[in-house]
Amino acid sequence: MALDELKDNDNVFDVNGFQFVMEKEFYEKAQPVKVDFLGYGFKIDSSIDFGASESACGSCSTSGNCSD
Repeated sequence: MALDELKDNDNVFDVNGFQFVMEKEFYEKAQPVKVDFLGYGFKIDSSIDFGASESACGSCSTSGNCSD
């Protein structure tokens, strides 16, 4: 999730005062998409499996570079 400007190929979702922008083609692949605010960040669920067990996000394992 990142800040982004609205483009012609985006869907816009207004939820509880938050505006979410997602590229239409990506949304078609990822739906259903669920975004929850947990008090310390957002949790995003979708139909796409990003292979979290192989990801270095938040773990600083040897499979990624945590300095980026």
